[in-house]
Amino acid sequence: MLLLLSLAGNLWAASLESYKLAANDQISVTVFGEPDLSLPKVRIAPNGTISMPLLGQIRVSGLTAAQVEEKITALLADGYLKKPGVTVSIAEYRLFYVSGEVRKPGGYGYRDGLTVQKAVSLAGGFSERADRDGITITHEGSTTPTDAGLTDRIRPGDVINVKESFF
Repeated sequence: MLLLLSLAGNLWAASLESYKLAANDQISVTVFGEPDLSLPKVRIAPNGTISMPLLGQIRVSGLTAAQVEEKITALLADGYLKKPGVTVSIAEYRLFYVSGEVRKPGGYGYRDGLTVQKAVSLAGGFSERADRDGITITHEGSTTPTDAGLTDRIRPGDVINVKESFF
């Protein structure tokens, strides 16, 4: 069982490396030796772009942080800097949402390692009418909710719904 949990954790860590940026994620762009070109924190606009000094609007939605690094490096190397050193990291993930029978439904900031149970706790816990076995997750980009348990991991953009118990 412990091995299975360890493997699941490693799979999610690997999926964070392939995490695709989207609107409302916040990233940090560092251009080494060029503080005027660096962005300590920039939120990705609804149209999927960020605004960079010298470069203007750059589409980053759908790319990983590593791909954004490559893109900005190539753009800066094209007539601006000789050997730009660029680092892009995720400063803040987009919100996940908890709805249904919780005390404080709404959007919450994602942190690595969140489970359904921790997400429900952030939302104030279950209401008196909550069906603790009637929880679903709709992953971002999907329209089909899937059944979830308290130990299931969540991702940025997920919608967790806690159904009402009728007994």
